[in-house]
Amino acid sequence: MPNKFDRRSIRLKGYDYSKEGLYFVTICCQNMAHLFGKVLNGQMKLNAAGLMVDKWIKELENKFPDIRTDEYVIMPNHLHIII
Repeated sequence: MPNKFDRRSIRLKGYDYSKEGLYFVTICCQNMAHLFGKVLNGQMKLNAAGLMVDKWIKELENKFPDIRTDEYVIMPNHLHIII
């Protein structure tokens, strides 16, 4: 059985990822655990952990003045952000 970390890279060969640009980032919870809240009636309801993630996403620009957060969405077991 292959190691779960033996995946092909989706990075562009030869691309300098230190260059300025928009980056789509997905962060998943370990074992896809629902740590950030739940969807109720089609709406995401953040729990304390989800609210903490939301707070720190909003603080990224203050902590790292060279980046901007464009859009983001927090789901029960992962988040997507465009930086």
